[in-house]
Amino acid sequence: MSQRDRSLREKVVSLEEAASFVQDGMKVGIGGSTMSRTPMALIWELVRQRRKNLSCSRSIVSTDGDLLFGSGVSDHIITSWFAQGILWGLSKVMRHHVEKQGKRYEEWSHMGVGMRFRAGGMGVPFLPMRAMLGSDVLAQRPEAKEIECPFTGERVLLVPALNPDVALIHVQRCDAYGNAQIDGLQFMDIDLALAADRVILTTERIVSNDQIRRAPDQTKIPFFCVDAVVEVPYGSAPHECYGLYEPMMKHLEAYVQQVNADPVDGMKTYLDRYFHEPKSWNDYLAMIGMDELLEASQRGRSIYND
Repeated sequence: MSQRDRSLREKVVSLEEAASFVQDGMKVGIGGSTMSRTPMALIWELVRQRRKNLSCSRSIVSTDGDLLFGSGVSDHIITSWFAQGILWGLSKVMRHHVEKQGKRYEEWSHMGVGMRFRAGGMGVPFLPMRAMLGSDVLAQRPEAKEIECPFTGERVLLVPALNPDVALIHVQRCDAYGNAQIDGLQFMDIDLALAADRVILTTERIVSNDQIRRAPDQTKIPFFCVDAVVEVPYGSAPHECYGLYEPMMKHLEAYVQQVNADPVDGMKTYLDRYFHEPKSWNDYLAMIGMDELLEASQRGRSIYND
C-alpha cells in the first residue's frame, strides 16, 4: 500500500488494456461471491488473451471456476466452495480437471478464506481463528498452524495472509479515479482490495466524482487502492449484479447441461462460441440475447420496488 501511487488521476482504460495487468503465473484474487458481482468481463478477456498458470482465489466459486479451469487460464483455485451454483451442485468440470488433469482445488473454510484476505489487507503475516479446528478441511491444509493461545490457553488456528498480485472486482458504480461504491453485500472485496498489489475495477457505470462525494458512506474501495477502471455494462453477465440484474438462468441452465454432458468437448464448444467468436463484450451480450438481458434487468431492479 505504501508504494502505490496515491495521486488523484483518471484510470479509465479498455477491457483489453486492463487484462494486460494480469500476466501468466500470477496470483489473482476475484471479487464477489458465488454468482454475485463476478468480474465476468475480465475473466472473459483473460480467456481470450489465453493467460495461463494463474492461481486464483475467491470466497465462493461458481461457473467462473469452470471457465478458469476449462480454458486453461488457471491451474490452481483457492476457495471455500466450488460448484456450479446451488441449483446444480458439484461441478463435473472441476472434478475432471482435478481428478484427471492434475489441477489444484485448494479448499479452506469460508471464514478461512476471509481471514486470509483480511490478514493480507492488514499487512500482518497471519490471523487467528477457531473455524476449521476439528474439521477434515484442516487435515488438508498444512499451511495453517494450530497453537495454544498465550493469553487463554485455548487452541486457536493461525491462517497465513493471502496477498494476490492482482485483484479483479466488479462494482455497481465508481468514478474515473477508482472510488468504488457497492450496493448490497460487500463479501470480501474490501479486504481483497487492500490485500492485492494491484486492483482492476470493472463497473456498470462511471459516474462523476461529485456524485460519489454526495454519498461518501457508500464508497467501499478508495481510489488509492485502484490501478485501472473499466466501464462494462452487464459486466457480471450471465451472473448477477445486485439491484441491477439477476442471473440469466436460461443461459446458465443451457451451459450447465452442455458442460456436464461432456466436461471437455462441451466446454471447448462453449468457449469457442461465447468467448472466442465474439469481437467485443457487446457482441457477447448479444449472443446471450436481448430478451434474457431485459428479463434479468427487470427482475434485478424489482428488488428496489418490493
